[in-house]
Amino acid sequence: MRTLRTALLTASLLIPAAAFARPMTAEDVAKLETVGALAVSPDGGRVAFTTARLPDVTEGEEDGSFKQELKVAFGKDNVRSFLPDDVSPSDIGFSPDGRMLSFVWAQDDEDRAVWGIPVDGGAQRKLALVEDADVRSHAWSPDSASIYMLVSAEEDEGREDEADAGFTAIVYEEEARLNRLYRAKVNAMGGAMHGTSADPQPQEFAIPGYVSAIRIASDNATAIIDTAPTPNVDDSYTVKRVNVLDLNSGEVRRVVETPGKLGDVEISPDGKTLSMIAGVDINDPAETTLHLVDVTSGQYRALNAGAAEATQDAEYLSDGRLAAIIHQGAQSLLRVYNPDGTVAEEADPGDLILTRIEAGGDLVIVKAESPSHPTELYQYANGAFTRWTTHNSWLSDIDFGTQRTLTYTARDGAEIEGILIEPLGRKPLGGAPTIMMVHGGPEAHYSNGWLTGYSLPGQMGAGEGYAVFYPNYRGSTAYGTAFSKAHQNDYAGKEFNDIVDAKRHLVAEGITDPDRTGITGGSYGGYASAWGATALSEEYAAAVMFVGISNQISKFGTTDIPVEMYNVHSRKWPWEDWQGMLDVSPIYHVDKAETPILIMHGADDTRVAPSQSYELYRNIKVRKPDTPVRLVLYPGEGHGNRKAASRYDYNKRMLRWFDAYLKSGDRKAELPPSRPALELGSDKD
Repeated sequence: MRTLRTALLTASLLIPAAAFARPMTAEDVAKLETVGALAVSPDGGRVAFTTARLPDVTEGEEDGSFKQELKVAFGKDNVRSFLPDDVSPSDIGFSPDGRMLSFVWAQDDEDRAVWGIPVDGGAQRKLALVEDADVRSHAWSPDSASIYMLVSAEEDEGREDEADAGFTAIVYEEEARLNRLYRAKVNAMGGAMHGTSADPQPQEFAIPGYVSAIRIASDNATAIIDTAPTPNVDDSYTVKRVNVLDLNSGEVRRVVETPGKLGDVEISPDGKTLSMIAGVDINDPAETTLHLVDVTSGQYRALNAGAAEATQDAEYLSDGRLAAIIHQGAQSLLRVYNPDGTVAEEADPGDLILTRIEAGGDLVIVKAESPSHPTELYQYANGAFTRWTTHNSWLSDIDFGTQRTLTYTARDGAEIEGILIEPLGRKPLGGAPTIMMVHGGPEAHYSNGWLTGYSLPGQMGAGEGYAVFYPNYRGSTAYGTAFSKAHQNDYAGKEFNDIVDAKRHLVAEGITDPDRTGITGGSYGGYASAWGATALSEEYAAAVMFVGISNQISKFGTTDIPVEMYNVHSRKWPWEDWQGMLDVSPIYHVDKAETPILIMHGADDTRVAPSQSYELYRNIKVRKPDTPVRLVLYPGEGHGNRKAASRYDYNKRMLRWFDAYLKSGDRKAELPPSRPALELGSDKD
């Protein structure tokens, strides 16, 4: 008997570690660490980056939002933390002379200021600040002698006196608080950990409107700034423009008159050219086309207009070439352009999804994710990508469902792509319960990378026996501007039919159970979920709607992006077709609502007002009292949850709802427990 036991033990030691893998859980998602901001030193000798993680409320840590940590990588697997644990930096960068690593931070109850830490060792110290103001972002002068700061608006003492007296009324959209621009001289080697040698009298520049970004050209006399008339979100989407600012006179020399949305802007090493990711016209849903701009004239030209792709990020290399991350459908590549705009080279990263690029000296670093891990740092050289960092090493213990892209044909013949995560274990006869995970926007897309998060079932769903499908339906980016415009003036039409057609394809392939298909998503994906639970109720056995739209008429009157909605979605105003807008509103179809729907919303959402969720909840509750419905509001949260507890709570509720109604296929099952997050870390059974 002992011999047998010994043999069994020996055999067990020979079993690969993967044999003991386990499914992913909501508790795992709560622990994920992500890579955030990124900067490469001018000589290419080191890479600064931040990592972010939420408090682990599953282990009793105090609730809060993301805490960031500054790290420096010197090469592959050579990383060290660079600041004390109580420092949570943002907006990181290197001084052009390479001696200082700078960041924005608020110590204790002080205002946010620019801090720095010598790259060769030493304590952090305050480099630049503006009294009684928060620094939003900063940029170094090319000679490392000055720091330019975008800071908050000047304190309104009269307003504060009124508030102290109880007069706190807000005049909607008439109390714009505009950023200010300052230049401070820097004594980079002065100061002390708890003191400052910062310039006590930084110089203020008069700047037009609301400035949201600043970059300094190599001539030390020119700044490139992004401006909009007001801080309103609608303005940032529809009228934000690039301005060339003369730092000597303080005058705007020219405005780059782009017609559409504006994204990333970079300055060439010689200061003569800008790269600009922007929309091609006012109706372009997203800033995905790469342009070159002549700084002197302001003239610009597109490099990849009309291509079936989307430019995600760009960075000038030290030799004057431009490197760009391109998404083509669900995949990505790195493309390098010559200064004249011709293509010099392209590199296929395989199963990596590239998301951001930075360069310094001869070093090129990208952020990239894959189906098996969130973003990490990779070096790009000679056509190859070498991984430098490893976070969340415990992911090696997770048993992942197979993830792959697939293409299907919609009912009108259009080819649509999506990503499928297959359930773990044996494929059930008749197909698996399936969750359709619909992205927002719809000017966005899913890539075949990391697809698990607090609102993304992903590998958690696969571990529970669900197939999870991520459709890049019409309106999605990365397939060309024509595809991203294909949903316009057709709310809830082709775009949501594409999701039903995905279901039919998966059923035909034997992957999906047609009677156990659910739908979820946030924002526009929440609209799809509400539509699926009402107008298309026969298609979906369960729905989870997050910060979604239920009434296109009242949504127009309560959102902070009415003009953007008109430009790139509806292409008509509500009063031009009241009935048409009502026809594409889920509340109008509640008479068909047999699908159990969980509705969740941030109580402080300004993009999609919580009243959208109230309307759908109340209509179902009154008109269809036998249909299971629940409304959950998150105080202090906006258009998506930021804090650890509300994210974990959302995750648990979503999974519980699908377990109750989708896995069982019983649309009349009992409501799940109303407080699932109280069972922290416990098995759900």
